[in-house]
Amino acid sequence: MNRLTVKLIALLTALVAVTTACGAGNAGSSDPTHLTWGWGMPSSWDPVASTAGADVHSLSLVYSGLTKQDPDGKAVPEAAKSWAYNDDGSAITFTLRDGLKFSDGTALDATAVKKSLERGRDAEYSTKRAQLAIIASIDVLSPTEVRLTLTQPDYQIPDLLAGLTGMIVSPKAFESDPKSLATKPVGSGPFELTSYTPGSEAQLKKYDGYYNAADIHIKTLTQKQPADDSVIIAGLQSGQYDIAVIPPSQVEAAKKAGFDVDVNKVLTVRTLDINNTVAPFDNPKVVEAIKYALDRKALVDKAFFGFGDPNYQPFPSGYVANNPALDNLYPHDVKKAKSLLAEAGYPNGVDLTLTSYDTGGLAEQIVSQLGEAGINVKIQTLPLAQASQQIYIKREAPFALDSFSGRESPAQAMEVLFGPEGLMNLGRNTPPEVVTAMQKISTTPTDDPSYPTVVQDAVAVAVKAMPNAFLFSWPRIFARNKDVKGFTPYIGAQRFDGTKIEAS
Repeated sequence: MNRLTVKLIALLTALVAVTTACGAGNAGSSDPTHLTWGWGMPSSWDPVASTAGADVHSLSLVYSGLTKQDPDGKAVPEAAKSWAYNDDGSAITFTLRDGLKFSDGTALDATAVKKSLERGRDAEYSTKRAQLAIIASIDVLSPTEVRLTLTQPDYQIPDLLAGLTGMIVSPKAFESDPKSLATKPVGSGPFELTSYTPGSEAQLKKYDGYYNAADIHIKTLTQKQPADDSVIIAGLQSGQYDIAVIPPSQVEAAKKAGFDVDVNKVLTVRTLDINNTVAPFDNPKVVEAIKYALDRKALVDKAFFGFGDPNYQPFPSGYVANNPALDNLYPHDVKKAKSLLAEAGYPNGVDLTLTSYDTGGLAEQIVSQLGEAGINVKIQTLPLAQASQQIYIKREAPFALDSFSGRESPAQAMEVLFGPEGLMNLGRNTPPEVVTAMQKISTTPTDDPSYPTVVQDAVAVAVKAMPNAFLFSWPRIFARNKDVKGFTPYIGAQRFDGTKIEAS
């Protein structure tokens, strides 16, 4: 071996060592003020036009609401510094922070709030019309005071406005060119969008006019959409991402690669949507048989590698709306499921079609479990956009594997799932007792000692009366390089307040 060969081997060894170190949990950005986040792109940067609940994570970067959620999901001040209801809960007055401006330089005052909320409530193209219909009128009391008069008492308004529904858009922007907001948002959040490639990435910079700018340490942020879940760990190792959401299947790989992993309880739940106005689901015993035929723990263990909790309701354990009395409401019981089918007139089993946009094997596992009880299921797999049209809009899929990402308000979440016009209530036939129980949530102050009981009782009424078959709650899992410090996972919209990049 000559001296040149020895030198080359030494050089290659050094390069491999450097590469290995870079892949061992701290291969992030060399810029201590820049963060790259592996996350998908929104359906629109205009909250009024947004069609996906998950858009809240992206849009919270560029917009403020009157309120926002803290890490535990509680509504706290954002553009508004305080609020107060009148005596009977039929009106609420918000007091704004002084001197707020949108990123286009115009004032975020009471008039801007009025115009923005009215647009969300009234615009024909708004996807937030139903949520904001509770607002009868909006009055500007002063530049920093705005009063919302409601169609009926409703103490959920601060929660309702803490997400996409309450994001405040610059009137100058939507009055001049509302369509441009889909790709050029104008808000007053912690960042402003500087460039955007749909389906690929968004470049943002810190907005110094944000009320809490002192706690935003990241000066530039790149939101980059992973091409596929399978390449996320490689992207973290190469420095393509500083932090990313990963599927349960990649947790062990992320840990072995030296990344910090945060498993965060959130409001997401997997569910089977069922239209009980269509045969054979119009027979309650068939629906009940489905619920007993499911082995929820096995689904969690196999499809989600044990990351998740079997659930029989739409809210995770520990959340104010979770009713512990519903735990194990429909225990796995194949014999009982078969008996219920026989009582329903299907002693030899029943044939169904399950519509799904899931490609991770969960649908196949559900089909296998149901088959053991004589419920023979054929899977119809569709792209997400097509499935959404068929399930929610056309309502041509009476049996569908779905996922619910939750809402800022428990009452709003229940409206989506169980309400007479609820998107995931495929039959749109809500029993009167469910409507009454849900209304009681809204008319009970959230700080009233009885509030948790009122919410949980309503959940029990709805879960027992409605056909939805809830499967399991599942977490949001972050993998991040060790240079990302001060990161706090949120139960709702993810935020980066307090997050820093510091070399380990």
